[in-house]
Amino acid sequence: MHAPLRILALDTATTGCSVSLCCGDDVLVHDARDMSRGQAQVLLPMAVEALRQAGLAPQDLDAIAITRGPGAFTGLRIGLAAARGLALALGIPCIGVTTLEVIAHGVSGQDRHGKTVLAAVESKREDLYVQTFDDALNPLSKPLAADAPGLAALVGTAEAVLVVGDGGLRAIDMLRSEGIEAEMSTAAALPDTRIVATLAATRFDAHTKAPAPAPLYLRPPDAKMPKNEGRARP
Repeated sequence: MHAPLRILALDTATTGCSVSLCCGDDVLVHDARDMSRGQAQVLLPMAVEALRQAGLAPQDLDAIAITRGPGAFTGLRIGLAAARGLALALGIPCIGVTTLEVIAHGVSGQDRHGKTVLAAVESKREDLYVQTFDDALNPLSKPLAADAPGLAALVGTAEAVLVVGDGGLRAIDMLRSEGIEAEMSTAAALPDTRIVATLAATRFDAHTKAPAPAPLYLRPPDAKMPKNEGRARP
């Protein structure tokens, strides 16, 4: 019988900073803070404190789990850099899960029964980062950035739509503008690192060296290098 996995899960993908330390189905430590800035300063101290509270050393961990997007560019870079660095230093896997699937899995089975789940993450632009799932949380679409007409096309002819995520209320307004009604879920709007750990555990393989997770960007960053790549003009 295998020992339960000890997974440190991190998230800085949206407007939060969260750390969970889980051992199998047991949540040893969970710390979630609502913050859109300053995550780089607090994420690693939060992880160190989680290990201290659990009475574990970094070498006791089996894997690091991280949300890999979509989300805020800066937040994604902070979280992925920290997760990859820890995993590399400890010689353990770094397992990435998408922000949208984590948010969707926060919806209870009772609430999503018979409904299409629409996970919506705020993009701070005219569109939203979205993905649809059936009531068993099987993906119905790929993650994408969608405006109101795109969102309506994504939902299609679903009889009942349940929306979750920090872009949920805006998604409902966008759908309503296209003549489609949807319901807002009461589930957490931000990614829960306890769920990140649970999903990562299902993808853990001690015998396969998986590549480090890559960020899931659904559009290029707003800031771009100048055409001369920053070099002074002659």
